[in-house]
Amino acid sequence: MKNIDKAVEKYRDLILEAERYIWDNPETGYKEYKTSAYMEEKFRELGYELTLADGITGFYTVIDTGREGPEVMVLAELDSVICPSHPAADKTTGAVHSCGHNAQCAAMLGIAAALKDESVISKLSGRVRLCVVPAEELLEIEYRSELKKQGKIRYFGGKCEFLSRGYFDGVDIAFMVHTAGGLSVEAGSNGCIAKNIIYKGVAAHAGGAPQHGRNALYAATCGINAINAIRETFRDSDHVRVHPIITHGGDIVNAIPETVKIESYVRGKSFEALEQNNKKVNRALCGAALSIGTNVEIIDIPGYSPLTNDRGMMEIARDASVGVFEQEFHMGSGISTGSTDMGDLSCIMPVVHPYCPGARGAGHGNDYEVYDPDAACVRCAKWQLGMLKLLLENSAERAKKVLAEFKPQFASKEEFLAYKDSLDDCGDRINYTDTKAEVRL
Repeated sequence: MKNIDKAVEKYRDLILEAERYIWDNPETGYKEYKTSAYMEEKFRELGYELTLADGITGFYTVIDTGREGPEVMVLAELDSVICPSHPAADKTTGAVHSCGHNAQCAAMLGIAAALKDESVISKLSGRVRLCVVPAEELLEIEYRSELKKQGKIRYFGGKCEFLSRGYFDGVDIAFMVHTAGGLSVEAGSNGCIAKNIIYKGVAAHAGGAPQHGRNALYAATCGINAINAIRETFRDSDHVRVHPIITHGGDIVNAIPETVKIESYVRGKSFEALEQNNKKVNRALCGAALSIGTNVEIIDIPGYSPLTNDRGMMEIARDASVGVFEQEFHMGSGISTGSTDMGDLSCIMPVVHPYCPGARGAGHGNDYEVYDPDAACVRCAKWQLGMLKLLLENSAERAKKVLAEFKPQFASKEEFLAYKDSLDDCGDRINYTDTKAEVRL
């Protein structure tokens, strides 16, 4: 590890300057124009030729060692979240990196720089793909829906979008590191289905003739309460989470609300849990619409697949952490109830998504910060280079072992994407006639 340590330390200033620049310029998914341009510039200054994503942010480059072996991809994410109350939030957009992706990108530059050192690359076999990817945070659903309508994207998550475009063709193994408060990895995390819900009522004067209206806001609040009423039917072992927000509650106070919009996720630890519980949620939403006499349009969008961290890759992450961080590596067997689009990649290739120290505060909250950029960025780069070394040294012996033991959930990228597409559904859910109402869940 001495050669890795020395190679990264040469670029300490580059790494730390990147962390601050990206922190100061937060951008949400598929809008990371400054961030992507900054990373492109730094990669080119290091001598890399890049493949830029067509029409969206992000890029990748492939390093061929010239020696036979598999291809390992290292990822970093460009986007921020939105938390307007954070002291560092953009005053106009509310965007802020209270997720640590700024540290991921900084560490990625350290990895890219160190891989230009012959003492580092000469120990490896196979190929290394470095990918800077957009849109991990699944937010601004209406904006991404419009991008999809325009044909600019097919999927809302950046990794699945890159996968569908062929940008990961040839990759055998993938990993990325997220910044948190400790050094750890769990067995996996929830997947999710994203939802746009539009209650459609009838407008009327709220004071003069409310009896002529059908209140979409009342239907929406009934829908949220109906979801709350079925929470006890969610099995604890499925780790189901449903968390709606109202994004549009009406237009003027003296009119019965005609249109009310909700965004939500349904999360669960397996595809079965996602599908079953999403139907329960849709039934609750439709029942609320029926009770008020409104309609409801439900747009179900395939979000992220449940993440399964490969056991062999978890061991690689643990072994590479020795000597890099002061604290002990925690390798758990639990399931995180959050979601990430690394789950999509885990369906077809061995992956690991561990956490490194250096941050404090609540993730996505208004007190999150990278307080120790040395751990979150510099040592994180060393750790990831150590993972590459363990995988690809000795004719890629450990990488080949990981691949030999991996059992994918889907036989191919095409089969996986076809399943994802099957979760995509939209339209009004109630057909009213003079004598009955037909409901489609």
